[in-house]
Amino acid sequence: MQPIIHGFLLALGLILPLGVQNVFVFNQGANHKQFKKALPVIITASICDTVLILLAVFGVSLLILSFSWLKMILFVGGFFFLLFMGWSVWRSKPSKSSEAAPLPMKKQVTFAASVSLLNPHALLDTAGVIGTSSIVYSGAEKLGFTIACISVSWVWFIGLAFAGKWIGERDGNGKRLLFINRLSAILIWGVALYIAKEIIKLL
Repeated sequence: MQPIIHGFLLALGLILPLGVQNVFVFNQGANHKQFKKALPVIITASICDTVLILLAVFGVSLLILSFSWLKMILFVGGFFFLLFMGWSVWRSKPSKSSEAAPLPMKKQVTFAASVSLLNPHALLDTAGVIGTSSIVYSGAEKLGFTIACISVSWVWFIGLAFAGKWIGERDGNGKRLLFINRLSAILIWGVALYIAKEIIKLL
């Protein structure tokens, strides 16, 4: 049980802070009248986290991030994407007049994958924390540790979307959701500035 508890607490500690990925999943839950319309973003974010955790556990992500030029590409790409993502979220307006999704399924999947895979801060956290912590385990213990980490992501994103939907249903005029969107955009731009600082360090 010790590896499972370790993996659970470790993954929970990494996923709890309010990050770009969490903000996007929450927003999609809040902006849809039907929970099923937010499933594409939940599934995509969960699958991306699963892939990142597996890469970290098997040491692939640490190997990739050991190349400074590749790290620079990830940081620069992530910086410009987050600027674009922040602008898109800032301009989005909650729709209460119909059940039409603010973002169609293809955009949900694309954005969810991008905020999951193009966020260098998240990549470094997953590789550095989960990857290095998994080294002490092998065999069944490593499997239990890995499954625990992955399970946290799936349950968390489902719960986050439900929380967004609950708040969205109680926002009759859309003002609360508009405020959340603007706050989310500012947070996303804040992460972009953090990445810009990391880019300067690499130069």
